[in-house]
Amino acid sequence: MDLSDRVRSIKPSATLTINAKAQELRAKGRTIVSLAVGEPDFPTPDHVCQAAKQALDDGFTRYTAVPGIPELRQGVADYFKTFYGVTAATDNVMVSNGGKQCLYNLLQALVNPGDEVLVPAPYWVSYPAMVQLAGGTTVPVPTEPEDGFLVSVDGLEKHRTERTRVLILNTPSNPTGGHYPRADLDRIMEWAVANRVFVIADEIYDQLVYAPAESASVSPWWERHPDSVAVVNGLAKSFAMTGWRVGYVLAHADLIKAMCKIQGQSTSNICSMAQKGALAALKGSWDFLDGARKNFIRRRDLALEIVRSWNGVTCPTPDGAFYLFPRVDGCYSAEVPDSTALCARILEKAGVALVPGAAFGDDRCIRISYAVADEVLKEALEAIGKVLRELK
Repeated sequence: MDLSDRVRSIKPSATLTINAKAQELRAKGRTIVSLAVGEPDFPTPDHVCQAAKQALDDGFTRYTAVPGIPELRQGVADYFKTFYGVTAATDNVMVSNGGKQCLYNLLQALVNPGDEVLVPAPYWVSYPAMVQLAGGTTVPVPTEPEDGFLVSVDGLEKHRTERTRVLILNTPSNPTGGHYPRADLDRIMEWAVANRVFVIADEIYDQLVYAPAESASVSPWWERHPDSVAVVNGLAKSFAMTGWRVGYVLAHADLIKAMCKIQGQSTSNICSMAQKGALAALKGSWDFLDGARKNFIRRRDLALEIVRSWNGVTCPTPDGAFYLFPRVDGCYSAEVPDSTALCARILEKAGVALVPGAAFGDDRCIRISYAVADEVLKEALEAIGKVLRELK
């Protein structure tokens, strides 16, 4: 098959590849535990499901406007007002097929061939591929575990050139769970605005921040500098709506129009019933998240205790999301020389699926999702520890 150079140059998502391998082993009769996929294990709240069912019963099954139904766009604007005190209009909002399409649309609208995009590393697996598809060049900005995998202004400035166009800032982070305090965000934003670097803030985990850390958003900077910032968010992680594919972006009205042109020629509007469910989510109670946060904190601490007992392994305490990103290169050997080989060994010997840190731009580490039941998590981590001891 004669495929385009573009598609041949793009690697598949490592997370989805690992999940597919786990499914393949299950089909062969193996018991496989996946700590690879970033998906909450609690159900979508009932009132959200009921709203989607009602939409179906009401015959709400036709095309909608490309950027979403007006009431949902207003609901997103109200979200930023409620949680961050930011005033936005409906024409500052568009809804897409998950946060992933929001990011894709933004990069297509902002990046020209030859533009450089700063991406703190470790980074979410799809950022570099999206930048590449837009014709840009990803410039990783390394961070260290002892700094909580958080980038500094000095680190960003070291990698800035005259071709730097965009900074993608993910907080809380996938894969590390690192979260920027308000003061750190403000320093980064001051630097970005002063240097005319457009900031795309990926805040999909903003409702999963754990005390004593406090939620912090780039959206107040959007209100002050709407032509320099865009904020991406969605309902996948906070409302366990991963399969519903509802993401949204807050941006300048002109940028929203540009993104609508791109989306209008690709997917058009997102699922009509999903929009009604999303509206119910935004307008309904968020109280259930208190329980979800408590569960994730308990699991995080359980996982940290076990992971930190592994010889040669270090791991910072994440302040958000539901991942650990331990440094495990102390376990490497001639036989298992990198994170990909280590994850393959763990899948084979322990029956536990993980994602290698190489996929996130840091081959020293592996990503562990703790969005599973406590006992499942404990048994899986103990099985991983056994494999690591055998390597030693």
